[in-house]
Amino acid sequence: MEKDFSILNKKHFNQEGLIEFGTIIGGTQVKNGKWIDIFNPYTKKKVGRVAAIDTKTLDQVLKDTYQTKIKLTRYQRYAILNKIAEALEERVDEVSKMITDETGLCLKDTIYEASRVSDVLRFSAMKTLDDDSQVFPCDVSKNGKPRRIYSTRVPLKLISAITPFNHPMNQVVHKIAPAIATNNTVVLKPSEKTPLSAYYFAQLAIDCGLPPNMLNVINGEDLQATAEMMTVHPDITLVSFTGSSEIGKIIANKSGYKKVILELGGSSALLVLKDADIDEAVAVTMAGTFKNSAQRCTAIRRILVHKSIADDYAKKLTESVNKLKYGDPYNPNNDMGTVINEDSAIEMEKRVQSAIDSGAVCLIGHKRQGAIYSPTVLDHVKNNFEVVDKETFGPVAPIIRFDSLDEAIEIANDTPYGLSGGVVSNHWQSIQRVINELDTGTVNVNEAPSYRLEWTPFGGVKDSGLGYKEGVIETMKGYTYVKTYSLPWDEA
Repeated sequence: MEKDFSILNKKHFNQEGLIEFGTIIGGTQVKNGKWIDIFNPYTKKKVGRVAAIDTKTLDQVLKDTYQTKIKLTRYQRYAILNKIAEALEERVDEVSKMITDETGLCLKDTIYEASRVSDVLRFSAMKTLDDDSQVFPCDVSKNGKPRRIYSTRVPLKLISAITPFNHPMNQVVHKIAPAIATNNTVVLKPSEKTPLSAYYFAQLAIDCGLPPNMLNVINGEDLQATAEMMTVHPDITLVSFTGSSEIGKIIANKSGYKKVILELGGSSALLVLKDADIDEAVAVTMAGTFKNSAQRCTAIRRILVHKSIADDYAKKLTESVNKLKYGDPYNPNNDMGTVINEDSAIEMEKRVQSAIDSGAVCLIGHKRQGAIYSPTVLDHVKNNFEVVDKETFGPVAPIIRFDSLDEAIEIANDTPYGLSGGVVSNHWQSIQRVINELDTGTVNVNEAPSYRLEWTPFGGVKDSGLGYKEGVIETMKGYTYVKTYSLPWDEA
């Protein structure tokens, strides 16, 4: 039985039988004959396309979106978010395949992403119903009056959202769902590498009752000019960007007098201390290193292991990695598909080879076929090797050996990034030191640095961000400002 949502209608497929989306403006899809083609990294075949607009059109879209006033009640926002979640949950297989089509990620990972998207929507719906106001009595000071001050949160109006390729729907929804929850309007520019999931979600949201112009989705003919306008346009009140640290710094410099939320790159260190349970440490490493083909900003990029247990750890990790199944992303039994494209895989191959040439030992992996790069373990890595000095966005597990906790903390902090970190230990004093002394936004104990829930605070410091947090609760705060008012109030 065909569902009552237009996302499944034939109009979203072109003559080649490939999915096609127009620019989403005012609740409709606009097609102007200019297209961005999307290719699957595994098959290298075209899987779809999205319309591209010029900057003149984008300028008008931003102006119109800014002028749009959204006045949904809390219950209406709650109902829309839950309806979208329900519609998405009914289409997990369809969503999963679409994400695999454009990213090359294996079905296990893309099914998981669909589940995370649902969580973002449900949590946003829940928080929509919360009373976010405060009341302050004014008779608490010798300078007080018989009054009460009340606070309320006011939406910012127009949010510019720019998202990366690696979680093409979840990253989108992390920006859109809190915007719906707070009555904001959004213009979204998804990555030109993986835009299909974003348009799919937007159309589904519109079909579920999202008001026109609350969410518009664009991609530009000129990538640089589009990104520039999405940053500097005078009607934009907040720029929310997830992506590389290099681009994030450019946005921070150009945005001017605007709120900016930046979720940037990372080089997460996992500290495996001398008292650690080696089997537990290996399990944490596997969970934090290879999921999503290691294309996560929070993925473990450096594994710091005490020298006394490093040999045993390296042996057991290699045995576990050897059991991973990788290759065809459409094989439901595979644990890993491709990285985003062949160029990315080639860059990984070069960095790993450079590490080997500099003295690192490859224990397993270091094989490439097109955009497939095998899960790889490197031992005897130094912190200045390019494979860890830069954000190597793929399935490489570099082991760095250390002598003392002081040395481990120093190595972990010796990076421009400060997103996430983790420690495997049962020694409380050492755990406390790691939590207190790691220069990161998150530290997870006996868990992968990447672990979080969709509503918990998330974000980094240093080159990983400005300290502002994402996650549903923090994003809803960031998308609003506090207004106060006072009223006479006689306590008698």
